[in-house]
Amino acid sequence: MSIRYATNEEIQNWDKHLANNPDGGNVFQATEMADAKRQNGWLPRYLIADNIAITVLEKHVLFLGKFWYLPKGPGITAEAELLPLIDELKSFAHAKGIFIVKIEPEILESEDTKNAIMETGLIPARAIQPNVSTVIIDTAPDLDEIMASFNQKGRNALRRAEREGVTTRPVEVNDANMQTMYELLAKTAVGRFDSSLRNFSYYKKFWQNYAKSGHGSLFFAEYEGRVIAGAFCMYLGQKGLYKDGASLREKVVYGASHLLQWEVIKWMKERDVTTYDLCGSPHSTEINDTNNPFHGIGRFKTSFNKHVTDYVGCYDIVIRPRAYKLWKSYGQRIATSLSWRLKHQQWL
Repeated sequence: MSIRYATNEEIQNWDKHLANNPDGGNVFQATEMADAKRQNGWLPRYLIADNIAITVLEKHVLFLGKFWYLPKGPGITAEAELLPLIDELKSFAHAKGIFIVKIEPEILESEDTKNAIMETGLIPARAIQPNVSTVIIDTAPDLDEIMASFNQKGRNALRRAEREGVTTRPVEVNDANMQTMYELLAKTAVGRFDSSLRNFSYYKKFWQNYAKSGHGSLFFAEYEGRVIAGAFCMYLGQKGLYKDGASLREKVVYGASHLLQWEVIKWMKERDVTTYDLCGSPHSTEINDTNNPFHGIGRFKTSFNKHVTDYVGCYDIVIRPRAYKLWKSYGQRIATSLSWRLKHQQWL
């Protein structure tokens, strides 16, 4: 296996290269996200490993070297595809002054798979993207079949919202609608997800990038002229993803968020998307644990599909052991703290 930087021509057609990866491509690897990350000091890099397209985010860490993060990458689906890549990636990264490569491939979790990965010397790390465990809706069947696949509670919820006059629609990604969506996100985050909320300029850049390419849209659920729920969803190839979602904390109409997801599913089908990732839930072993802080989120998402998909998670590939040790001991904590205190931004 050989690794090289992608050519300008390949980068111009990057989404098509991603869609040809073994995992079918991932929206978190798209150029739209990489460009949005520039605001947080990340430099996008684009690699070709044999026939696998890999998006890398690079950031310099003072005194330690360069940090590489592969959001939901590399785009493979089995440890047998990952293992040959690790040694080549180590050699290539070392030559470029990298001290750590953080990966989070969508390889299904099993004890055998996790053991095989651990035997390579990779170090488990905290997941960065929220869908290390998630719920995925099969959107390949026709709409009637998809509706029938939801549990009774889910079907009843969205039908009740329809009866009570909730309307849903994709909306233009303009300043007014983005501000409305951000305000919903901020209200939803209060007291629960404060630290996960980024500043408005980040979301604006992110949403505009995907909307401009045609690969993303805002969606609103409205009741009596008031926006009561919102979502931003996107897709790459045949894979869709529910990126950002929020609703009024006081439940104005039961089922509005269910009906909003139904609107998104119809939008996805119009674009030949065959799987729709609801982007995050408790692990399958904790999905019924009422003490889990994300229990309510999991309950909502499993009303569309009771099966929870668990991936192996995030791992660090150590390139320069001494620098990595310093990063884990002091550097990571300092960088994270300064980024939040000085810029009110997450470091990653």
